[in-house]
Amino acid sequence: MAVAEKAPKTRKVIDVKAAEAPWYRRWLPLIGVALIVLYCLLPFFWMVVSSLRRPTDQFENSIIPSPVSFTNFTDVFKPGTGFGRALLNSLIVAGTVTILTLLIGMVAAYTLARLEFRGKNFVLAIIIVTSMFPGISLVIPLKKLFSDIEWINTYQAMIVPSLSFALPLAVWLLTAFFRQMPRELEQAAMVDGCTPAQAFRKVILPLAAPGVFTTAIITFIAAWNEFLIALSMVNRKEIQTANVVISQFTGTSGRDQPFGSQMAAGVVVTIPLVIAVLLFQRRIVAGLTAGGVK
Repeated sequence: MAVAEKAPKTRKVIDVKAAEAPWYRRWLPLIGVALIVLYCLLPFFWMVVSSLRRPTDQFENSIIPSPVSFTNFTDVFKPGTGFGRALLNSLIVAGTVTILTLLIGMVAAYTLARLEFRGKNFVLAIIIVTSMFPGISLVIPLKKLFSDIEWINTYQAMIVPSLSFALPLAVWLLTAFFRQMPRELEQAAMVDGCTPAQAFRKVILPLAAPGVFTTAIITFIAAWNEFLIALSMVNRKEIQTANVVISQFTGTSGRDQPFGSQMAAGVVVTIPLVIAVLLFQRRIVAGLTAGGVK
């Protein structure tokens, strides 16, 4: 009873101390978070505002467009632009890269997390080092290689380089995630008659869903936003991705810069990613924080 009576008193003391704390200790963290959010969202807000202006008003600086016009969005999807096809190409490339990254990355990460062999830490170091090469330094060698094997102007010319950039991070994240899962799970499954492969597929993968889902989202966003390789390896408009097509938009005369159309296309490309993150934010946070507290 004495312990039960002390708990409310202790909580009241803490509340009183929090109320007596200087105002800046309570408000400064909130102000800091608000400034960070504002800094991150301001470019997207300005892109939306610019896309809703009429083409004749694209150089205005008003915060709210007046009048609101959807002309830029209709111009983006005109038959001659090829933007609809470019969105499909981006989905094909990003989806393929994500699926292949998960299939290869899960096997490699599980192997590195569970098997003991000499040089394992060195292998992990090599994997993460490969992601540090600047993409621009690989464009010329890749273009020469793909020209020799006749891969220029193909989907695989965009998928394979993006896969090489996405795999190191995926392997690193999934290895850390698999390591914090107890080995007794596989041992219990094998005692019940499962093979190692069945234990991995039926026991480990369902429990690893938050980490796998987080890796998938990060990989998809990186592949969806990729620009340099897609610009360098593909010249045919039929298989160019949305980011490349946006950079090649032309104005009415072919010489002016169509800022309104580019802003509208940028909004169309960005909104699916924003919606996906908002819908699956709980899974993403769960995957990023899994294993943080034991």
